Amino acid sequence: MARIGRKRAYNWYCSLIAASCMVLYGYDNSTFNAISGSANWDRWFDNIKTKKSNENLYAAINTAYYVGAITAGWFMGGPIADILGRRAGMASGAACVIAATFMQAFAPRGMIGVFIGGRVLIGIGQGLALTAGPAYINELAPPEIRGEIMSYWQMFYSVGSFIAYWVGYGCSTHKAKLGEWDWRMIVIFQLLVPILILSLVFTLPETPRWYIQHGDRIDDARASLLRVRDDPEAVETELTSIREAIEFEKSAISGSYSALWKDPSVRKRLLIAFALNAGQQITGQGTLNTYSTIVYQRVFKDANTIFLINALNATCAILFTLNATWTVDRYGRKFLFLVGPDKPSWGATTWIWTSEIFSMNVRAQAVGMASQTQNIANVVVQQFFPTFLNRKGFYAFYMFAGINFLLAVFVWFVVPETRNVPLEEIDVLFGGVNHVERGEHIIAKGEESIAPKGESVQRSG
Repeated sequence: MARIGRKRAYNWYCSLIAASCMVLYGYDNSTFNAISGSANWDRWFDNIKTKKSNENLYAAINTAYYVGAITAGWFMGGPIADILGRRAGMASGAACVIAATFMQAFAPRGMIGVFIGGRVLIGIGQGLALTAGPAYINELAPPEIRGEIMSYWQMFYSVGSFIAYWVGYGCSTHKAKLGEWDWRMIVIFQLLVPILILSLVFTLPETPRWYIQHGDRIDDARASLLRVRDDPEAVETELTSIREAIEFEKSAISGSYSALWKDPSVRKRLLIAFALNAGQQITGQGTLNTYSTIVYQRVFKDANTIFLINALNATCAILFTLNATWTVDRYGRKFLFLVGPDKPSWGATTWIWTSEIFSMNVRAQAVGMASQTQNIANVVVQQFFPTFLNRKGFYAFYMFAGINFLLAVFVWFVVPETRNVPLEEIDVLFGGVNHVERGEHIIAKGEESIAPKGESVQRSG
């Protein structure tokens, strides 16, 4: 087995810190499922769950998260990650989650509005973090391991779910001792990861692509790359490619939201990314993440048994997602979309593919918008699935079988393979031009225009 160099290992370390943003997402998606089963939580908020007159208000608790996440992902995450940097985007998201955790855990008795406000704020925090995190990982990772590193992004969702369900199971077995703290403990444990992110994220290098995008800061970009690359000559080659691609993008493509729709190549990528991210949720896995408890209640009557099954499911999810780390760069993205089980395929590969297909000037906005399509699709499915399940029972799952077949056809005919393609050259796969080649000419013309009269500018390579 080949030995991993010190700088390659540091690249992995940086990427895993960024991937910790996904723990926030996995934990919170499982938290409400866990605490809503607590009778103490229900009583604290005046029987919000059990009173029929409170049905709409109870539904609003779950919807509140999506309002915050979709708003931040579509309109806030991109500008913050572009203007302040990828690290600042992750940090601002973590700070929102910390504030939201205190709002939820210590909401006064009967004041469900404070709890709902915390749900909105935690959605905003995750919308910010889930925009900046994938962009950071992809912009720092070399192409040959980019998919492998990004597969840990989805695995960390499973880690968050794992923690939430096992904490929930532990609290459910000690209700008598914990009292009203049986649900507060589940919420408070959410503080651990955002505190970790805030304490470490600014010790990491900013991405070289962000430095070059903002003032052509070559020295800062070089220093950033040298922290994660072993070969100085390869660093210079990569810097040149990044500069050339970004110079072309600045001259040919706007960095505003309008560029997502005006440029045919970018628009095509965005629409495919929307379809894949929505598809991730309508495969059925998103529905089970939210409604596993009511599904299992049709088979098991003991609440502790259901908590245990959810916890074991989250544990297995980590093990299965690990398969993506060695398959996605070996066999490619399309292979996993077509034949893989949910966690390493539509779970991990959707994030990998979405975060690597966009050019630098629109990457943060596009990733934020595309990833929040997951939540939009999830909201739609969540509105009708409980009714569908009540009326059709387990026959409801045949619907997901049909959807998965249609998604496989879509991937086969529409989705291009991106394995081992440098970020600056991915545009060609979608009918765009090679940004590196076009940027090379732009930089060369600029150098010629400032060269002393009578001298020619020669470019290496």
